Amino acid sequence: MSVVRVLVVDDQVMIRSGIRALLETGTGVDVVGEAADGSRAVDMARALVPDVVLMDLRMPVLDGVGAITRLRADAVTADIGILVLTTFDTDQDILAALQAGANGFLGKSADHEELLRAVERVAAGGSSLSAVATDTVVGHLTRTAREQRQPDPVSPEDLRRAGSLTSREREVTVLVSQGLTNDAIAERLFISPLTVKTHVNRAMSKMHVRDRAQLVVAALRAGLRED
Repeated sequence: MSVVRVLVVDDQVMIRSGIRALLETGTGVDVVGEAADGSRAVDMARALVPDVVLMDLRMPVLDGVGAITRLRADAVTADIGILVLTTFDTDQDILAALQAGANGFLGKSADHEELLRAVERVAAGGSSLSAVATDTVVGHLTRTAREQRQPDPVSPEDLRRAGSLTSREREVTVLVSQGLTNDAIAERLFISPLTVKTHVNRAMSKMHVRDRAQLVVAALRAGLRED
């Protein structure tokens, strides 16, 4: 793929510099800008329209979740990939970021290769969740089901929406939930990436979600699994 243009957002200049150094030691990544708070990040994202915004959560002026919410609400920035990179990985932090529209979530303990893979995956239209984030999503759904005294987290509405998917849309949705990019799904199913994108968009519409990360959550909640 072409060079991935990244905007780095963190309130600590040393961390921004370190992330820039890590990303630019690999091939195919260009850090096009840095922002120290969420408000500045929104302005820079509108001006630069990067492929990926690498977003911290706890920042002055406007926090990461607030910035993600604004980016998703703006037509200019709505489709930009957003990867959260933070030391704050509590269940509340993870769920708030994903519900706001983040495409991925990593802790700052992630190594160089893991960070590069996550950036590339999000830039390609995929999602990337750390093991902690994945456990949080699954745990949240399980707890919700238990609190509602349901042995299965699938609600009638989840079932209805999942049932409206065509067999191909269901197949593509399952692969998205496994973290595959559009290109990888296309190769697996012997169809074009454009066709995959069409199926993903239709699945998101039918499942009433606005991005791939939320589609993953919806797929897990609806109990969609590979046959």
